[in-house]
Amino acid sequence: MDEEYDVIVLGTGLKECILSGLLSVDGLKVLHMDRNDYYGGESTSLNLIQLWKRFRGSDKPPDKLGASREYNVDMIPKYIMANGVLVRVLIHTDVTKYLSFKAVDGSFVYNKGKIHKVPATDMEALRSPLMGIFEKRRARKFFIYVQDYKENDPKTHEGMDLAKVTTKELIAKYGLDDNTVDFIGHALALHRDDNYLKEPALDTVKRMKLYAESLARFAGGSPYIYPLYGLGELPQAFARLSAVYGGTYMLCKPECKVEFDEEGKMCGVTSEGETAKSKKVVCDPSYLPNKVKKVGKVARAIAIMSHPIPNTNDSNSAQVILPQKQLGRKSDMYLFCCSYSHNVAPKGKYIAFVSTEAETDNPQSELKPGIDLLGPVDEIFFETYDRFEPANNPSLDNCFISTSYDATTHFESTVDDVLNMYTLITGKVLDLNVDLSAASAAEE
Repeated sequence: MDEEYDVIVLGTGLKECILSGLLSVDGLKVLHMDRNDYYGGESTSLNLIQLWKRFRGSDKPPDKLGASREYNVDMIPKYIMANGVLVRVLIHTDVTKYLSFKAVDGSFVYNKGKIHKVPATDMEALRSPLMGIFEKRRARKFFIYVQDYKENDPKTHEGMDLAKVTTKELIAKYGLDDNTVDFIGHALALHRDDNYLKEPALDTVKRMKLYAESLARFAGGSPYIYPLYGLGELPQAFARLSAVYGGTYMLCKPECKVEFDEEGKMCGVTSEGETAKSKKVVCDPSYLPNKVKKVGKVARAIAIMSHPIPNTNDSNSAQVILPQKQLGRKSDMYLFCCSYSHNVAPKGKYIAFVSTEAETDNPQSELKPGIDLLGPVDEIFFETYDRFEPANNPSLDNCFISTSYDATTHFESTVDDVLNMYTLITGKVLDLNVDLSAASAAEE
């Protein structure tokens, strides 16, 4: 504790662990502390006994659910886009050697009261029951345009500058109806609201391309992958990486008080009467509550089931997105299901999550449309948690605070936050031009 560090990282949540790994690889001297005695912070994975303690106040789960240690229940469940930024970070840092991934079976969207597979290519568009016969042809043309689009080849642009044309204008050119636009925007491009329609179309086209390329990667039923034994493995893998590069870890450090000098700049962290000196601190919102603002609330349910989500082709792992319009809401709802196939539950057991941005004070009634799609459940837990964003100016106080995890069941927004923080801390952009095939052997 009595040394000086380049950066002190507080909390071992996923974002903090990725940053501590990246900064250690860059040669910075990192001290990483956590008040808990486990890795993962908010994004930890719990066994059955821990789950019961957290939600029921006792540590006696019913015997019929099987052995506690066979469960790894993520507190912030998210899938990883196979060609997405997080995979690039994993390859860039070589963390893939500590993890085993497996493809996720299905990616679905809720439309007019039913669950459908998300069509991602022109051929899938033709087969999809989401659209009528004429709409399919229009959608197919649009998908072909997106597949062929190359940013630096004007011949593929059909005379449109997608940095200027809005998504709404691009879609109007193909005459797609609102239903089709709904699943393209929310289940393929993974936008969380409809603001994207007013924004330049380039972002949406890139997101659709990422989805299709990720889908093709493992030729599975979805563009997503997920680590065996759950997401709790990720913070630990990055912590290992940091340690390999000389990072120092201290768990069970109570209080972790950030110290400031007379200019209001962060200068160290005190715990148990000792102060470690540093010029910069990275932490989650819980360590600096007076430097963050509340921006929302996530409502979610966690269910243990003995069957997959109905109407998902018996997928052992799946994501279902319920676009806001389909539910008459202001925000999308997400279903996430995984099971023994990813070693997060005993054989024959499934863990499902329903999550959304809370719009009322009653999570149970708010989550009902998603819960109704699960079928019978063995056990169900409800909770809400507040979402915070930094309200400080890091250039003035040297405090780099992550935003709370949102309700989405994929990692795209999480990694954006990490990369923005990395640039703020180091003044440079992380180079993520990597050979994606380096991780492909790991999925089975």
